[in-house]
Amino acid sequence: MHSVVLTKGVPDFREGQVSFDEDGHLERGKTPTVMNPNDRHALRAALQTKVRNEGSVSLMSMGPPGYMEVLQEGMRDVYADDLYLLSDREMGAADTWATAMTVATGIQKLDDPPDLVFAGFKTADGETGHTGPQTEWCLDMPLLTHVISLDIDEAEETLRAKRLVEGDVEEIETVEAPLPAFVVADPEFEPTYRRADHRLKHKDLRETTRDRADEFGEYLDDDTDLDPTDWDRFTMWNHEALNLDPDYIGLDGSPTIVAGVDPIPKAPSEREATVVDPDDDAAMEGVVEELAPYAGGD
Repeated sequence: MHSVVLTKGVPDFREGQVSFDEDGHLERGKTPTVMNPNDRHALRAALQTKVRNEGSVSLMSMGPPGYMEVLQEGMRDVYADDLYLLSDREMGAADTWATAMTVATGIQKLDDPPDLVFAGFKTADGETGHTGPQTEWCLDMPLLTHVISLDIDEAEETLRAKRLVEGDVEEIETVEAPLPAFVVADPEFEPTYRRADHRLKHKDLRETTRDRADEFGEYLDDDTDLDPTDWDRFTMWNHEALNLDPDYIGLDGSPTIVAGVDPIPKAPSEREATVVDPDDDAAMEGVVEELAPYAGGD
């Protein structure tokens, strides 16, 4: 059972990590890039599939060479057996359609065709939710969106999933699809490991993937002469390797016209705060009394 998970690097929108110019526009060059949070749900779904059905998990992204660290993050924090990065200047500034065509081509180039392709619900920067379904359209696979749980029947080569109807947590339906299939995991997705052997296997795989990510990190260290492309679990393809015409990818292949971008609201630069000396018993008692109701869930 081979699963491919798609991911993207997005600006780290956590407070204190985002840099803005004087007009309130995001400065991507000064803002750290992290793995898109919604893609973690897709990666957890793929890990659940590996635990229950064996096989392998490939993590793929399209972006600049710096996205190698995004792939490493996914491998370290969730799981991956191998990593793929589609990258060169010709792919830059792509909209969702040009991205989908490039990613679909990367998936088709894999030696082991996937049984499942997973994608996150949407990215934290564009928030269109288009790239997953558009990639599925290029691959011509059955598409299941807003998936919150899934089971694989390998004998019947089918996928059974529970999904939110129109994204509504109050309405859930069960659907089936033949493999191979494309799954868009909803943020409500929760992996389940009911059997003890599955829980033990999950624990072992998590330890293995952290060690694997640390090994890849040695190739990403600026203080070494190691080439990341020499690592046997990492592959990087440019548009020539994918046999893609530059006129149909990147900016040139993007039909989307951006009419405008709303600035991201900045967090307040100043907040009221009370400084409490931890050695001041009376002051600390006041803090405890104030926070106690929240600790109790009230």
